Formats: sequence, C-alpha cells, structure tokens
Amino acid sequence: MVRNEAAAELTANVRKEKRRSIARKAIGQSVIWLFLILMYVPIILLIVYSFDPGEVPTLGQWSSPTGKEAWAFSDYFVHYVELFHDAEIGVALANTVIIAALSAAISTILGTMGAIGVFYSTKKWTKNVVENVTQIPVVNAEIVIALSLVVMFVFLGSYIFRTNIFSFWTLLIGHIILEVPFVYLSVKPKLIQMDPALYEAALDLGCTQAQALRKATFPEIMPGIASGFLLSITLSLDDFIVTAFTRGAGLLSGDKTIETLSTLVQAKIKKGPIPPAMRALTTFIFLLVLLVAIGITIHRNVQAKKALRARSAKR
Repeated sequence: MVRNEAAAELTANVRKEKRRSIARKAIGQSVIWLFLILMYVPIILLIVYSFDPGEVPTLGQWSSPTGKEAWAFSDYFVHYVELFHDAEIGVALANTVIIAALSAAISTILGTMGAIGVFYSTKKWTKNVVENVTQIPVVNAEIVIALSLVVMFVFLGSYIFRTNIFSFWTLLIGHIILEVPFVYLSVKPKLIQMDPALYEAALDLGCTQAQALRKATFPEIMPGIASGFLLSITLSLDDFIVTAFTRGAGLLSGDKTIETLSTLVQAKIKKGPIPPAMRALTTFIFLLVLLVAIGITIHRNVQAKKALRARSAKR
C-alpha cells in the first residue's frame, strides 16, 4: 500500500515536472519568436514596399496608378531604376564603403597586433592597463566618444595646425578608434584558447619571430581576426554619431562635407520623406548581408565536416 502511494506520488511529480518543462519551453520559444517578429517584420515590409511605385508608401495600402488603368510590370521596379541613376545616393554609398573598408582593415591590424602584444607581454601592469583602456570605448556611450574626438580635433586645429582639420582623415580616425577595441576583444579569446607552446615550438624549430607569428599564431587566431574585421565593417556602415561629429570635406564629395548613407538619410528626413530609391538600396543591402551570412555558415559547415573526416581517418 505504501509502495503504491509512493509510486503514485512519484508519477504525479514526474508529470508536473514535464508540464513545467513544456511550459518553460513554450514561453521561451514565444519570447524568441516575438523578438524575431519585431526584428524582421519591419525589414520585410521595407522590402515589400520597395516595389511600390508610389513615392510615399502607406502601410496596408498599395499606391494607386495615376493616369493609368493599372501598373505595368516594369513600374514595380521603378525605384530600383532610380537607384542606379541617383548620383547623390551613389556618392554616399561609395563614401560609406570606402570608409568602412579602410577603417576595418586598419582597425583589424592594430587590434590584432595589440592583442598579440598584450598576450605575450610579461609585464602584468601593461596587461591590466591595456585591458582597462580597451573596455572604455566598448562600455562608453558613443556620443561621449564623438564629443571627445571633436574636442581633440578642435584643439589640434586651433593650437597646432592653425586650421580646420576636419576632413576624411578625422572621420577615418574616429571610425578606427570606435572599432579597434572590438577587434581586440574578438582576437583575445582565440589567443587564450591557443596552445601557448605553439609559438615557442616554432621558434625552437628555427623560425624567426615574424615567421612564428605568421605560420603558428595567425592560423590559430584567424577566426577571431575575421570576426573582428566583419564586426568593424558593420560598426562603420552602421555608425552615425561619430560620422556626423568628425566628418569634413573629402572623398567623392569633393569640397563638400562627406555624406555617408546614415548622414544622407538623416538629412533627407529633416526635409521630408526618405527618397523611394533608399527603399531599393536597403533591400539590396539586406539581401547581400543575408547571402554573406549563408555563405559563411555553409563554409563553416563544410570545414567542420572536413575536420571530422580527417579525425576519423586518423583513427
């Protein structure tokens, strides 16, 4: 009798635990789906309305043709045609890509070298100082970084160079300062995961320090370097505050103040609705990022399968 009661109680507890587990999973999945909906529904709507021939889209309503019985098929791509004929957007896009590529490349070199130098440094106080200094731009508000850069450039221009120094170079420096800490933090974990004896073994086998870094260290930390580079490009493409505060004349804008996509959109919003061609451009950007993400995922899966096959063959 006692055993039956104990078994019944145990069964009831197991059922309760299963119900709780199901409820937790349902709540967790609901929260995830809610965030995904909030993130991607606006993007999907933007893509859909990029094919709306009207100038200003209305949510839930398609633009009606003016002076026509119905839209022709080519009318749905009118904003994509406008995009390739809009010189202002073309200049802003080219400026954005140039700044992102240059700043990401320089930031990746500086951040990687800094992470390697700190990792192999024997001075504890040097590591602590660099670690703390690197954390400041990451946790600090971007507006603080932008204002501090403005103060520095104004001081240099007023008391050292005796001229206005705001230009492409100040903008590039601002982006580099913003990106270097993120590269450092991307490379550092890979150095920690690496076998510390690998570099010394390369030196013992006759490599110079540069050769040991190139042949032993870099291959091990390459995933972190690639992640830092991609993160730097993303930060640069997405940045508005540092760009707006540190830009000057230069690049493809000539004697005018440099315009990037973020500053161009902000300027257009001040005057009125965003140009319809921007809807087409954002669609292209989203599809490009999606293809890159899919390509990286496929590449990693292929590399993982090759590594698994290699380990299986050795056994």
